[in-house]
Formats: sequence, structure tokens, C-alpha cells
Amino acid sequence: MPESDKCRHEIRVIVDTALNAGAAEYANLGDIAMLQVGIRRLQELWPDARIHVLTDSPGKLAQFCPGAIPLPRAGRDLWVGGTALIGNVHQFLPEMVSSLLRGLSRILRLRFSALFRFLLAIRLALRDRENTKSMVNAFLSVVNTADLFVECGAGGFTDSSRAWSLSTLNTLEEAIHRRIPAVMLGQGLGPLSDPEVIKRARHILPDVALITLRGTKNDTGLAKSLGFNMMKVTTTGDEAIELAYEARAGKPGEALGINLRLAGYSEVDKDTLSKIGSVLQRFVSVHRVELLPVPIAFHEWANDPLSIRELLAGFDDRAGAEVTFRTPQEVIEQISRCKLVVTGAYHGAVFALAQGIPVVALSASEEYAAKFQGLKEQFGLGCEVVLLNSPDLPDRLATAIDESWQSAERVRLPLQEAAERQVKLSRDAYRRTRDMITSQKSLQAMACNM
Repeated sequence: MPESDKCRHEIRVIVDTALNAGAAEYANLGDIAMLQVGIRRLQELWPDARIHVLTDSPGKLAQFCPGAIPLPRAGRDLWVGGTALIGNVHQFLPEMVSSLLRGLSRILRLRFSALFRFLLAIRLALRDRENTKSMVNAFLSVVNTADLFVECGAGGFTDSSRAWSLSTLNTLEEAIHRRIPAVMLGQGLGPLSDPEVIKRARHILPDVALITLRGTKNDTGLAKSLGFNMMKVTTTGDEAIELAYEARAGKPGEALGINLRLAGYSEVDKDTLSKIGSVLQRFVSVHRVELLPVPIAFHEWANDPLSIRELLAGFDDRAGAEVTFRTPQEVIEQISRCKLVVTGAYHGAVFALAQGIPVVALSASEEYAAKFQGLKEQFGLGCEVVLLNSPDLPDRLATAIDESWQSAERVRLPLQEAAERQVKLSRDAYRRTRDMITSQKSLQAMACNM
């Protein structure tokens, strides 16, 4: 960093996110909620800071996070992605050769940055249909003057999110190599068994200045195995808890909230869908309650409204009608009308529990079981996890729904108190980050005045 930049008072922050790429970037309300909370807290701590967010959609970023500055994610992806110098050629190479070239690219980028940038400029001068060069330059311009790198709330360090994990690790490595303090806040960790991700994580994550975990089951054990300095690690809960806790209603709702996640990583099949639907139909006929859809994801590959329609087809087509919520606040408000939420989406559970509403969480995969068991540990009660591969699924699910419905009033206040505790822990971690950067800037100011 140039001496003049070290001596400025203004704070410059780069924020990376859990959001998907391209058109799907702002299609998961849980991911948006985590980002909104993270940006709001950073803005509260540093009202005059320049907070740059890696994004593909500047307009959407402005809508959800006013005041945040868009930073082209495509520029970051090319710079740290490992294929900057060979482009799409790597797709046609044997994996061993492609891996070797990615490793060489990484060495050049970290040890000979000027040469790497020169070679990349030559490649883009020959072919750059999407004007990626300007995006790379924009990314590097901010990185060269950044005071802090923040990996915002995410649940990506799992076997189902390999590409995201590697990209995030490469970005963290870039920041750490440039001596930019890096923190990871509100992170989901595991289940993880991918050898390459584990190897890279062991090399990079021990140098992260602060890591807060949202509470996935066995995440602290995985953190230790990855070589984390556990003095820098604390469990604070999910960032999105704050939005839902703030919106909690003054009195309990009366409806039954429904979500089901049909996606490759959730491992829910059509036969299971039918069993769940039958249990819900019996419950509704006995208790005469309103069903409310509470979709979280609106991706092509994880379309909650479509999954809910399939689940309720034939017995409550009105509840299964097309539902589109544009903001996290809208689905949180819908959930506030519920007495109980049955959900296969992690943030469907977060938004309910944080308001004091019990949850029956549906899991068919190891990843989702770990997420939901983590929530159960964080909140203490009010979160019943039903494994969808159980041979007696209908009975187990019916019992969980009945018991959770009956306990709703009893668990309401304890759940809200657990949410309040997690919000405080999470906010404390942000203040620790501020104190760390403030101390660093003070030392720089002293050096500049000597």
C-alpha cells in the first residue's frame, strides 16, 4: 500500500458474500438477510467508511444495501480463479495438467504480482469480449488500498459448495498476502471432506484474524482439525437472526408455515414429498389451521414456491399458489403470522426461531442435518429435527408437528431470549473487528506523524 494511503483516515472495506453468481445472485432471501445485517453493522461502526461489496448486480445491491459500493465480482473471479492466463483452455486439458497450471498461476499471482498482471493484460488485449479488464482493474484498485476484508455471513464451507469454498479461500489468501486484515463473520462450517478444500483451508484459514461460526453441528471440531487458532474463533449464531428478532410480533400467530427445499443438495425425493404431504393434510383437517407458504430460495435449481406447490397439490392449492417475496422482511412478516413452521430451508427455520416460533426441520442430507442440529443447539429448544430417511417417517413427523404445536406458547420467550443472546454475541464480534482496525489505523497515524 502506498505511504499516502496508509496515512489517510478513511476506512475502506471489501465485503465478500454468500450470494450466488449472475442472475441468481439475489434469489435467496436468507443470503440477502445475512448481507443486509453485515453491511448495516459495518456502516454503524464506520459511518464514513467506503464499504465495497463484491457483486454481479449493482442495482440489486443498491436496493438491498443502500450506501454500499459495488465492486465487480467478475474482476475478482478472474484475478484469483486460477485460469486467468489460460482462459477456457483449461476445460479441454487433463485434470492433472489443469491443476498444475492453476498452481503455477497462483504462484505467479502471489509472488510476482506485477508480472502476472502484465501477462493477464496481454491475454485480455487479444480477447476480452466482456470488458473484464476494466473489472480486474477496479478490483485491484480497491484491494490496493483496503483496510479490511470481510467474509460476510455464509454457509458455504461444505462439500456441496466446492466452487464457492475455493474462490473464497483464494480471495482470503490474496487479502492476507497483501497484509489486509481478514475476518470471517457468521460462517457455517461443514460437513466437509473434500481433500483439496481441506488442504487449502489448512493453509489459509489459520491466518484469518477473527472467525465467528453460526453453529453448525461439529463445526468447532472441524475448525480445530483445520488448524484454526481457537482463540480467534467464537460461535455467535447466524447473522440473519437480527432481522427476524427485530420484527418479532407482539402476540403469537395462528397459522402453520410451510417450506420444502427440493434441490440436488437437499436430497429430498418425490416419495418423501408424498409422505410429508399426507401428514400435513391430516394435521390441517384435525386442527383447521391456515397453511402459509414461506419460500426462501427462488433459484431455477432450488425453487421453493414450486416445491411448496408440489407438496400441497390436491389438498390446499390456495396455500400452494405462486408466492413471490421480494425481500427478507416480507417473508419474515409472513412467518410472524405462524404458530409453527415446518421447513426444509435453513433460513426458514432461522426466521421463525428468532421470532420465538418453534420449528420442525426436515432433513434428508448430512449437510442439512448438521445445519438444523446446530440451530437446535444454539436455541436450546423449539427446534425438532426430523430425518426424512427414517423408515417410520410419517409417524415421526406427525408426532413432531403435534408436540411442537402444543409447546408453541411455552417456548416462545426462551427462543426470543436465545435469539437476543446470539445477536449480542455477533455484534460484539463486529466491535472486536472495529477495535482491531482502529488500533491498526492509530499505529499508522503515529508513523505518519513521525
